Amino acid sequence: MNILIIGAGAREHALAWKMAQSHHCDEIYTAPGNAGTLEFGTNLKIPITNFKIVKDVCLEYNIQMMVVGPEEPLVMGIYDFFRNDPELQHIIVVAPSAEAAQLEGSKAFSKKFMARHHIPTADYAEFTDDLYEEGKKYISQHSLPVVLKADGLAAGKGVVIAASHEEALLAFEAMIVHKQFGDAGSKVVIEEFLQGIEVSVFVLTDGESYQVIGHAKDYKRIGEGDTGLNTGGMGCVSPVPFMDAAFMQKVEEKIIRPTVEGLAKENLDYHGFIFFGLMNVLGEPWLIEYNCRMGDPETEVVMPLLQTDLVALFAAMDNGTLADTNIAFSEQSCATVMAVSGGYPGKYTTGLPIKGLKGAETGDSIIFHAGTQIEASQIKTSGGRIIAVTSFGKNITEAVAKSKKILERISFKGMYYRGDIGYEFRE
Repeated sequence: MNILIIGAGAREHALAWKMAQSHHCDEIYTAPGNAGTLEFGTNLKIPITNFKIVKDVCLEYNIQMMVVGPEEPLVMGIYDFFRNDPELQHIIVVAPSAEAAQLEGSKAFSKKFMARHHIPTADYAEFTDDLYEEGKKYISQHSLPVVLKADGLAAGKGVVIAASHEEALLAFEAMIVHKQFGDAGSKVVIEEFLQGIEVSVFVLTDGESYQVIGHAKDYKRIGEGDTGLNTGGMGCVSPVPFMDAAFMQKVEEKIIRPTVEGLAKENLDYHGFIFFGLMNVLGEPWLIEYNCRMGDPETEVVMPLLQTDLVALFAAMDNGTLADTNIAFSEQSCATVMAVSGGYPGKYTTGLPIKGLKGAETGDSIIFHAGTQIEASQIKTSGGRIIAVTSFGKNITEAVAKSKKILERISFKGMYYRGDIGYEFRE
């Protein structure tokens, strides 16, 4: 079948890499894609939130399956657009409905959903500009640290963990009064801080049944030792050593099953990935947030370890046989290390030539492109996060070392990467 992937990052490159291995796959199109996705098919430079143009592309290229990577088209209702158009209804769309995507699109919606279905999560309160003074009082009396979240989509930057009441009040003022995140911050969720280790679990669901397809731990801070500003992700490892069968059983019983059962009870149409952002608190899983898609850089370790045909999984999701599908995983460890532009996550320069990519991959390593483009036959930078190097190893230490060795062969002006990815699990 012909497949359209929506997105332009390393997540989409990893999805293209995985789906190209399926005998069900004929042609892959990526919109808009990057220099890496070209290896597996055709890039289509179209605006991905203009669903009319997406429709035209699907009809022109006889698309039979569409996989949506980023969150914005999901929240805007790309799934509903396809389901409600007679010319598009035959296409398998890997995405939730707009209503279901509010699990990611609105922090307040997701917290209320968790409460209705008795899913363990941090205590919280929500405030709008009408309740600004009440919010300030609430913050002033809250234990520290305290977490503030812009309710809507804020490109991964709408969360502040404040160590002092002064810092929290300034962040609250920035969101509510100064509209730091625009409409996304018109409502702010304030919640207790959970002390533990973060981990992410990924499932594919048809809204009634599900399959766990992997888990991972990512590293958000720009600096080694988890210091500095938050980024979109500097690296990732899988499997996570503490995610043993006993812990995963707790995750399924307390979080995954109640979520999927909740989707069914509330008639929320969901055909796609659920990203469970968890905190391991003294051996107990707590849910921090939902994402309605695969994560980046998590996809770059989850897909290489998944040994089941991904296109066949999507077909099973669509035809009601997902519960009967067998899932297989590699027994190796996997790590990805992200190379970023100098200055990221602040100001950075684009259009820089990337050297050393050709021939850099080995049998144990894969280079996934994130912010790259081709200009005059030269691969150049086009974003903050540039490439993710994923490697296999007998353990996390070996996998990280292999990725770093590949990165030593690659260069662009100002290139930076963290050398300590997976540091807690080094052997």
